[in-house]
Amino acid sequence: MLVTNKKIAIIGGGPGGLTLARLLQQQGAEVTVYERDSTRDARQQGATLDLHEESGLRALSAAGLLNAFRAHYRPGADKIRLLDGQATIVYDQHQQPDALTFGDAHFRPEIDRGPLRDLLIDSLAPGTIVWNSQLQELTPTPNGWQLYFADGCTNHVHLVIGADGANSQVRPLVTSLRPFFTGYTVVEGNVYDAARHAPGLWKLTKSGKLFALGGEKSIIVSAKGDGSLSFYTCQRTTENWVQASGIDFQSPPQVAAWFARDFAAWSPLWRELFATNHAYYVPRPQYCMPLDQDWPAQPTLTLLGDAAHLMPPYAGEGVNMAMLDALELSHCLTNGQFPTLLAAISHYETAMRRRGSEVAAISIESMEEIHSPNGLAWMRQVME
Repeated sequence: MLVTNKKIAIIGGGPGGLTLARLLQQQGAEVTVYERDSTRDARQQGATLDLHEESGLRALSAAGLLNAFRAHYRPGADKIRLLDGQATIVYDQHQQPDALTFGDAHFRPEIDRGPLRDLLIDSLAPGTIVWNSQLQELTPTPNGWQLYFADGCTNHVHLVIGADGANSQVRPLVTSLRPFFTGYTVVEGNVYDAARHAPGLWKLTKSGKLFALGGEKSIIVSAKGDGSLSFYTCQRTTENWVQASGIDFQSPPQVAAWFARDFAAWSPLWRELFATNHAYYVPRPQYCMPLDQDWPAQPTLTLLGDAAHLMPPYAGEGVNMAMLDALELSHCLTNGQFPTLLAAISHYETAMRRRGSEVAAISIESMEEIHSPNGLAWMRQVME
């Protein structure tokens, strides 16, 4: 096996990096995950995730974790209500029969990000994850990389996998290509104890999702198992809108004033998302890696997930692509079909880039359609 007697560092403890660690440990590889969070509970995890049969669920099955997933997923959380800006329901999946289940190609069960991360963490050998590890620098050595972290710790490894997301520290060592701004900015938020702080919207979700479109803007709301609402607004902006707006996104009153202004034509019901101090808000300009990206493979360094193929979230494929990356990379490193690490990584990256670019193109197209003048009609046609 190509990774026998080699120390492997995975930078980033998201679903992709953790899935890879689990798959490699199943094959006896020596793996360490370096995660910048101080503990597993250090921060609020984001929205619910829908896993797909051919990617995310396939990876969990290979990792021996499908039963654990079944115990933690949320039946019915995948059901969507499509609304206009006035909160009028245009299409309701809750009115449709529950015809799909595990094994069906179109079944997309939902799980909250926190429980998914927890079941992956719990599947790893004790001590696999080194918490509070903010990577500062990587320097090449004759047989690998020297890692330097913000706390002063260092380590030498033979193979580094960058699973460190949109702002990857590893990516510049793989490619000089940079993500491009798509023309849109998302404001992500989470309202805690939503039944009390956003009761109208909490009831409207029916424990599922809301897709609201109007005026070339959107709001996507997801009910979470912990009783909170996770949401994303999106509208067309300039690239520097977050700085130019002067909004302090840690100030709920300032964020509420922005929303009341920019979404003035929308129903007042949506303002429940911004009417409480029991919430957080984070602006996220939407970037995407070039769809034709390419780079020469290296024998001791590679990428997966958003670090490799960052894209907007409008294809619902981000976590699924990361977990499929993990599955395919683990196969290439351990299946004995390649004579060298360079050959294995080159094969993986070629397929990964092609697949990532195809999905990113779909995501960009979906984002443009959703925020077009006919976005509501387009989305209804897709759902039907």
